[in-house]
Amino acid sequence: MARRANLSIFKDKARMETLSIFEVDREVQEDNPENFELDPRDKTSREKEEPTESVVLDEAEPDKTVNIGARLTEQVKKDVTSLLKEYKGIFAWCHEDMPGIDRSVISHNLAVNEKCKPVVQKRRSFNPERSAAIREEVSKLLATRSIREVKYPEWVANVVLVKKKNNQWRMCVDFTDLNKACPKDSFSLPRIDQLVDATAGHETLSFMDAYSRYNQIKMHKPDEEKTAFTTDQGLYCYTVMPFGLKNAGATYQRLVNKMFAR
Repeated sequence: MARRANLSIFKDKARMETLSIFEVDREVQEDNPENFELDPRDKTSREKEEPTESVVLDEAEPDKTVNIGARLTEQVKKDVTSLLKEYKGIFAWCHEDMPGIDRSVISHNLAVNEKCKPVVQKRRSFNPERSAAIREEVSKLLATRSIREVKYPEWVANVVLVKKKNNQWRMCVDFTDLNKACPKDSFSLPRIDQLVDATAGHETLSFMDAYSRYNQIKMHKPDEEKTAFTTDQGLYCYTVMPFGLKNAGATYQRLVNKMFAR
């Protein structure tokens, strides 16, 4: 789901000024406790950099709004608003609006080396505060069907908690052993210098930021249980591609290339 887009206008060849076009209004999700925040970025890193104004995409649902840059010209505002209303169906206001990418399009395959012996990591213990954070995150992931319970997995990893800038905990999984058993995917990633050169001669640039981008790609079914991790609540594995897996970036880039090749 596109969460944020920017309109970039070149003032000259050496400098570019970025103007915010729109950002999905998060109040819609925050007002509904059943809609969980799955975006791994800190909210402090998503603060608006300039004034914006709200636009209602559908008069029948006035609480669902997006924000466009207040500094845009009236004509650009009109054009952007018209475009957003035309494609209002691409925005997700809750996780149920994000069915994910069909496996016929792409899925994440681990390609584990069969010669590598599966590893079951020794279970780590956590203090009450961290244990509560893990239980909360597991409940969210179960509710969104990003994970499922698993029995008798051959690979088992531990969870790792990282303190975020807002003093909340971010739950990760230590896939170190699993990653060692996976070959490197040499799929080419875009070169920054080539991307910059490609902007030459263009007055306007658009950027899209996909919400929970990795989690929109499903795991290859036979590889789901290899992502198993242990908690006080039990054993779980991912049904979607989690952060921390080797070659996850290459899989996501494949999807992006397919999207823009059409």
